[in-house]
Amino acid sequence: MKILSLLTSLLLACSFAFSQEQPKSIPETDSSYIDANGTAHVTRIVPVPDTVSPEAQKSLARRIPDTKPNESLQERRSKTDAWQNATGKRFEQLYPVHIEEQKIAGVPVRIIAPLTIPAEKNDRILINLHGGGFNSDSGSYTETIPVAYMTQTKAIAVLYRLAPEHPFPAAVEDAVAVYKEVLKDHQPKNIAIFGTSAGAILTAEVASKLRQLGLPLPGALGIFSGFGDFAHTGDSRALFALNGLSGYLAPPKANSSTENAYAGSTDPKDPVLSPIYADLKGFPPTLFITSGRDLLLSGTTILHRAFLRAGVDAQLVVFEALPHAFWNNPALPESKEAHQIMARFFDKELGR
Repeated sequence: MKILSLLTSLLLACSFAFSQEQPKSIPETDSSYIDANGTAHVTRIVPVPDTVSPEAQKSLARRIPDTKPNESLQERRSKTDAWQNATGKRFEQLYPVHIEEQKIAGVPVRIIAPLTIPAEKNDRILINLHGGGFNSDSGSYTETIPVAYMTQTKAIAVLYRLAPEHPFPAAVEDAVAVYKEVLKDHQPKNIAIFGTSAGAILTAEVASKLRQLGLPLPGALGIFSGFGDFAHTGDSRALFALNGLSGYLAPPKANSSTENAYAGSTDPKDPVLSPIYADLKGFPPTLFITSGRDLLLSGTTILHRAFLRAGVDAQLVVFEALPHAFWNNPALPESKEAHQIMARFFDKELGR
């Protein structure tokens, strides 16, 4: 019986592998059809580029099903927490730091501190607003550990309230509360706010809210794969899924449920929710980072241009071919490069 069971398992595995290797139809040529509404229906043959590291090539070549994930929000949060904890430990092995759970202004936070902090950097602080689609935490460890280590600067990861239970402006309010508390012991020029994905969006929102409240703005911002306009969907959202050219991708109009749960009934052109409609003049130096297969490539570059139009010292770095928030993958040399760019930027701008 054991042998029969083993053979059955092997046959099923082979059948699954064959089905993965032999889809019903593989396009062999590029095609493009523009319908009466101007919508493009396209097929493209895109080889794995040799312009990225071997590790990145291997990552891009992964085969990910394009079926829609069937999971509840509770399951998503559980999986994201497990991934964040495991990947955070991998980063901690590369970049040793102290990690402590606290509350600041009643808001839960994680304090990530280098093992040693030079005296001249004791008065600097990084505030991280993690990614995770506004409904989970996919960055409080992975986004902070490398940058805190490389800058030799303490970082505060704000565990803000999540949607849909707490829609906008709850997350902004939590981040502002932490910032106001930090202001009691730190000069604004020594504070940086940064985030990835949802956290990048929040970073711009918080800066807009601080302006609205008449509070001093921080010394630097880091907007790493985000957007600033809930009223419009960027072109890249129709081209790339979370993993770039692989994985589930819905048409743009059907791809906004997460954002709707976060924005709630707020006017999508509200200048805090969508800072592209805010007065950006006088915003602090800002670093934007995205990548060639990032679903938020458009949103990041559009917001960057808005900062430039407002006269802000805004830099944009676009990595070749990689997908959304690739720097959360510790196996990629490009992740280390991205973290070094972030660290150099904060080192340069804080305290000026």
